[in-house]
Amino acid sequence: MWSGPRNISTALMRAFENRPDTCVCDEPFYAHYLRMTELPHPGREEVIASQENDWRKVAAWLTTHAPEGKAVFYQKHMTHHLLPGMGRGWLMALTNCFLIRDPQAMLLSLDAKYPDPTLADTGLPQQLEIFETVKHETGAVPPVVDADDLLRNPRGMLEKLCSALGLPFSDRMLHWPSGPRATDGVWARYWYQGVWRSTGFRRPRKTERAVPGRLESLHGQCRVPYEVLYAHRLTV
Repeated sequence: MWSGPRNISTALMRAFENRPDTCVCDEPFYAHYLRMTELPHPGREEVIASQENDWRKVAAWLTTHAPEGKAVFYQKHMTHHLLPGMGRGWLMALTNCFLIRDPQAMLLSLDAKYPDPTLADTGLPQQLEIFETVKHETGAVPPVVDADDLLRNPRGMLEKLCSALGLPFSDRMLHWPSGPRATDGVWARYWYQGVWRSTGFRRPRKTERAVPGRLESLHGQCRVPYEVLYAHRLTV
């Protein structure tokens, strides 16, 4: 599942982790990304120490059988973690899906956690590039889920997504116990407070605040790749 930041990606990971047939991994390329970019993300050194730093070794692990003998291996990926120098061929060994969110809500949430983000920080250009690569290589449009659609109708959208993936839907995807998980990355204490309090998907809140002036240009840039992906989203 390829997502940008602040796209309810961790909540969707919770939904899949609550399935009895599924194991999950959380942003396995984050350490490589931070080591290569040297960006000052919260807990940077802790993240780098917690994961394999060689993307090739990570990709090899991701394309083997699911851990723990599970039938489904759900991988939560951030699109901006897939840097230009990283190969794309391994993607074809996986079933790739895409989670998007309206840029206004995404930017307001991201700016609160990581002030003054850049276009690259949003992951949207990278998400479109990965989407187009997968579509070209497979000859099929990969599944795209919009966060607002999922929050408005969790059951309907999860049933649709599972059907697109050839998986049976499970009611257990709709609710999960609150609190942290052993599968959460070490960065969770900086980013996951809302998910830790959650026990399921909440209806989307109407975004009353406008994007601040300093982010208006970025908002416009974000809408271009978002609208392309949005046109391919699953609908109920």
